[in-house]
Amino acid sequence: MNIVVLTGGLSMERDVAISSGGKIAKALRSKGHNVVFLDVYLGYEGDKTPPELFSENSDLIVNNGVAEDVPDIGAVKAMRSDRGDCFLGKNVMGICRYADITFFALHGGEGENGQLQAAFDILGIKYTGTDYLSAALAMDKGISRALFAQHKVKIAEGEVFFRGDSTESWDKFPCIIKPCSGGSSVGLTKAENRAEFNKAVAEAFIYDNEIVVEQFIEGREFSVGVLGGEVLPPIEIIPTTGFYDYKSKYQAGLTIEECPAKITEAEDKTMRDSAFAAYKTLELKAYARMDFILDENGEAYCLEANALPGMTPTSLIPQEAAAIGIDYADLCEKIVELSLAKYED
Repeated sequence: MNIVVLTGGLSMERDVAISSGGKIAKALRSKGHNVVFLDVYLGYEGDKTPPELFSENSDLIVNNGVAEDVPDIGAVKAMRSDRGDCFLGKNVMGICRYADITFFALHGGEGENGQLQAAFDILGIKYTGTDYLSAALAMDKGISRALFAQHKVKIAEGEVFFRGDSTESWDKFPCIIKPCSGGSSVGLTKAENRAEFNKAVAEAFIYDNEIVVEQFIEGREFSVGVLGGEVLPPIEIIPTTGFYDYKSKYQAGLTIEECPAKITEAEDKTMRDSAFAAYKTLELKAYARMDFILDENGEAYCLEANALPGMTPTSLIPQEAAAIGIDYADLCEKIVELSLAKYED
């Protein structure tokens, strides 16, 4: 097949997307597919036709991995000739239309919130992962929390605040503050008291006009992937620095991951059932990942759903798939197959 691996973009998770995309492109090529590795924002300004690009297995973006800090979006915009604000770079849609399917290796912003999915739907371009509506629901933590509560997916006590709202009503410490539509723990902070809370709220509002505040649950952190209708084994995440922040997620050696996790059968079942319930509640498709905190009483609290899980060398879904005998290249091809199936309904 001809496959575009679409990556980059303008979100704070740009570097994560590029790291994911580079690995995906290499894996799909190892399976015999023709792949164009393309930045959704920078696009392609050369003269080659789509058939030429696919026949050459073109890399139209350099994969530099994930830096310790979030990217400088202003510097990224300066790389494009028109320095424009349009999310779609030159020739992106033309190249994607020529492909059999576009593999979305995108995180955050328009690449994950349903907007790009909707644009592809309008143009009749096939893509991997879930559809525009479920992507939007999963991306908005305020909405997904409300839906989880209605469908008995256990969540921590919390509250949603919009820019300009008074946050004085919140009085439970410690707590977690995070942007409503962010990811990769960008802008996420733990606050132990009111002073730390006020500072964390101000930081979270840098990234979003809406934030979520949740009661901090003491416990072990896990992730559970769903691949099609199959729930993958829970993976435990143990940061060596004490907190699973942006740096810990993407810098090798800063986090220990155990899969299968060392938990009881009952705890395993609780998380798997909750992950599948969250997946069905948001009507996610093809694949997704749900994150959990497991407290000392064996109660699993769903933190959020990820409609486009990371596929970097340190990401969780690939490790969970490997635990049941699915290697990375097979996983990428499986995602393509599951995604194509949604167009057959």
